[in-house]
Amino acid sequence: MKALITTFFALLMALPAWAEVQIEEVTSPGGITAWLVEEPSIPFTALEIRFQGGTTLDAPGKRGAIYLMTALLEEGAADLDARAFARRQEELAASFKYDAYDDSVSISARFLTENRDEAVALLRTTLHEPRFDQDAVDRVRGQVISGLMSDAKDPRDIAASEFARLAYGNHPYASDGKGTVESVSALTRDDIVSAHRAVFARDRLFVSAVGDITPQALGTLLDTLCADLPATGAALPGPAEVQIGGGETVIGFDIPQSVVVFGQRGIDRDDDDFFAAYVMNQILGAGGFESRLMTEVREKRGLTYGVYSYLAPRDLAAVYMGGVSSSNDRVAEAIEVIRAEWRRMAEEGVTQKELEDAKTYLTGAYPLRFDGNSQIADIMAGMQLQRLPIDYIATRNDQVNAVTLEDVNRVAAELLDPDNLHFVVVGRPDGLDSSAGN
Repeated sequence: MKALITTFFALLMALPAWAEVQIEEVTSPGGITAWLVEEPSIPFTALEIRFQGGTTLDAPGKRGAIYLMTALLEEGAADLDARAFARRQEELAASFKYDAYDDSVSISARFLTENRDEAVALLRTTLHEPRFDQDAVDRVRGQVISGLMSDAKDPRDIAASEFARLAYGNHPYASDGKGTVESVSALTRDDIVSAHRAVFARDRLFVSAVGDITPQALGTLLDTLCADLPATGAALPGPAEVQIGGGETVIGFDIPQSVVVFGQRGIDRDDDDFFAAYVMNQILGAGGFESRLMTEVREKRGLTYGVYSYLAPRDLAAVYMGGVSSSNDRVAEAIEVIRAEWRRMAEEGVTQKELEDAKTYLTGAYPLRFDGNSQIADIMAGMQLQRLPIDYIATRNDQVNAVTLEDVNRVAAELLDPDNLHFVVVGRPDGLDSSAGN
């Protein structure tokens, strides 16, 4: 049976070219909407379900409850305990995956056409009748705590956590959605049940499907899974104010190489200048060995094996982030070079050749994302969460190509803020003092 599952899921890769992706909006008899790409050539369907809110919906004093609840969804439902539930999935050649993020809880389901009704019925039990048996709660809680203890010793996790704390103040983004050892240890089964009620509601639901399923069948599936969910869930938190300013924060850690996370205020995904910023970042730090940061920090000076930057627009705040690692005796120099490149691009902008090279790469690489049912379903769910239009896949490259040199250079001058670029350094860096940070 496992070999059969593996073979069929491998077949999910066989889809038409990305340019032929035709998305249809489907509305169920019960009024639930979803996006569908119908592809009947393979008897499989990939289904993606998103509930907006994610771990930001944790109740006060219950940090980690939603993450733990999500991890428990596959640990039994209705009359099936954890083992029986796993065995039933295997019998159906179905696959369910549950994940919790800052801004969403996701459910990914894959099933054969011939077993669709039974697979959907099984999936429904996890939304409506999760067991949350105490032995499962205790076992999965132990796994989460073990992970948290491991993260506490990982310099990259330490740096990211400290940056979030400095950037977001009292907002949920400031703390790890997995919780702390103390908060997770204190969670009760009632807290898990409350977390389930907070997340799973129709007012924050987004669904996409790709594969061998008609609009009519998808409408029936949507009502089977979701029509009986509560109309509303817990209130979403308000926007987070990015509070971080310039400087360095040093956290002492006995490692030969310092790990650095850096960032500043970012740009929202729905900003009219987002694509100009996206192209600009490709030139500055996202373009691998062709990026300015890699050229200056690695190629010219040998200060690191790798350095990168990326735009991080989230639902409730946007930051512009990056990372680098360097030996303790040279990390201060790496930081100064990064800040200098941040300033140089803000003041001087980019060249026409850099712009054209970046646009060629970004438009050429985009089709490679659409290499299977699962990937397309995931992309469509993300599009809905970001409130992108249904024709975004067809128009995205046009928006990249429309970016001009004047657009990029104007946005670079407006967005890049070297004086407020903050570096969190974990290690024993020479020449850096935590008193320089905020």
